Amino acid sequence: MKLAALALAGTAATLAAAPATADEVVITVTDLRSSKGVVRACMTTREDIFPKCIKDPGAHRTVVPAGDKIVIRFTGVKPGNYAIALLHDENDNGKADRALGMMPKEGYGFSRDAPVKMAPPKFSDAVFSQGKGTNRMTIRMRYFL
Repeated sequence: MKLAALALAGTAATLAAAPATADEVVITVTDLRSSKGVVRACMTTREDIFPKCIKDPGAHRTVVPAGDKIVIRFTGVKPGNYAIALLHDENDNGKADRALGMMPKEGYGFSRDAPVKMAPPKFSDAVFSQGKGTNRMTIRMRYFL
């Protein structure tokens, strides 16, 4: 009994001391205007569908509660070129709400803080290269209205 407990304690200590997961993207989200709703994050390699990467079955996606400090972590990321789109879905209805059919009413953000002009940014403006290891970035949430 004691031997099993010691072995279990040794395993727990090894797990606690293990390094962070390799091949991951860690995103710190800043400048949310409220803690209402959720932040939807999507990371894709598909230039043809960005920023609507929900259409990419191979995309990394997650939804996290909005708050003062948000950190999003995608693990098991294969090396390649990716772009990230964020949505502060304040009413948690699963879509980007718009005024007059085109102006975003909720917050948005993109990798490399890609600029938004009269349309969402191009993949080439938001793309970053992921190799082995951890890639850390900050994405600032922006609001049009």
